[in-house]
Amino acid sequence: MSGTEPLAPVLAAAPVADGEFVEITDTDVDQVVELWRECGLIRPWNDPHLDIADARAGSTSTVLVARADGRVAASAMAGLDGHRGWLYYVAVAPGLQGTGLGRAAVVAAEAWLVARGARKIQLMVRTTNTAVLGFYERLGYGDQETTVLGRWVEQN
Repeated sequence: MSGTEPLAPVLAAAPVADGEFVEITDTDVDQVVELWRECGLIRPWNDPHLDIADARAGSTSTVLVARADGRVAASAMAGLDGHRGWLYYVAVAPGLQGTGLGRAAVVAAEAWLVARGARKIQLMVRTTNTAVLGFYERLGYGDQETTVLGRWVEQN
């Protein structure tokens, strides 16, 4: 998919034994953090509990989860910046990877973002995480030939 083609997400329900992707609840938070840890998504400079709290604090972001056997099995954080939708923390329990649950997580997050007006959806992949590039390419995501720059700001 080129950068000029319109977004055409599949709005199907996620194929999860215990149900569809839903917004995270208070009781899910520790399981989601553990899932992110198991999937290697935690970084020392990002507090995952704070990331979840921030995503839940407003109407333009959320964390979606799916359960299998009563436990959180997958997640996707979605946020709308007013112009684009962004995906973060797409994770599937290691024992369930390759089952379609990752695709379902992306589809659910895309649907959430499109329902809130997103016209384009983007995500960032760490340069060290090349193993997931094929997964995202199969879902229609491609290199946007953009360099992401950032800096930390002091919080008082």
